[in-house]
Amino acid sequence: MSTAPRPHRLQALIAEIQAIAPVSRADVPCLPFGIPIVDDRLAAGGLARAALHEIAGQTVALGDDAAATLFTAGIAARASEGDIFWIMAQPDLFAPGLACAGVPATRLIQVEAGKDDDALAIMEEALRHGALAAVVCEVTRIGMTATRRLQLAAEEGNTMALLLRRWRRSAQDPLGQPSSALTRWRIGCAPSDPLPVPGVGRSRWQVSLVRQRGGHPDNWLLEGCDATGRLAVPAEPRRRSATPKRGEDRQAA
Repeated sequence: MSTAPRPHRLQALIAEIQAIAPVSRADVPCLPFGIPIVDDRLAAGGLARAALHEIAGQTVALGDDAAATLFTAGIAARASEGDIFWIMAQPDLFAPGLACAGVPATRLIQVEAGKDDDALAIMEEALRHGALAAVVCEVTRIGMTATRRLQLAAEEGNTMALLLRRWRRSAQDPLGQPSSALTRWRIGCAPSDPLPVPGVGRSRWQVSLVRQRGGHPDNWLLEGCDATGRLAVPAEPRRRSATPKRGEDRQAA
């Protein structure tokens, strides 16, 4: 009688071993944020390209949900050249907003899936296709086994997988359950920098790295994505001397 493990059991064992093994910066092709204070804290020096990453809003508020969506779009925009496959829970994507985060309509393929199971099945097939820049999927619930399958599909298709976790109820944390994702993120809105004239400055987000494989969590205050999908560190306010030197007050006037 053969005692060899079945194919699905073998895949599960491989996923468990990969979840334990540390991540080496030299061995993992990654997508850096281009911000040293962030990249230096990531185990791979950036986001692993052929891997699963999870993003959720900090709270159930619509502003945090929108910030998480734009954060995801910015990563997808910079993943590589090519189309971005976006699986929606509802047809509510705002195209001009995505374009401001680096995802023009010419690169976007949208698919609407009514149920989480259908969305995850579509995502797995899209990842295995191997010809997309990134695959984004909006879901509310997902089990550990499903995240393992997505991680394996991302590795097989050499494609970045971005799981955008939507809040179902205010009491249910989208990132409260275990996952095989290499990184897990929370994005929340923060007050923007005041402008010298009436208006709203560039958006700011509280970006929290909740978990990463082979590294430690961290959080940063960053400016939201620009038209290329890049984040930025807020500029330091100009410092002035509390007591001006003799003559400076007249010169300033």
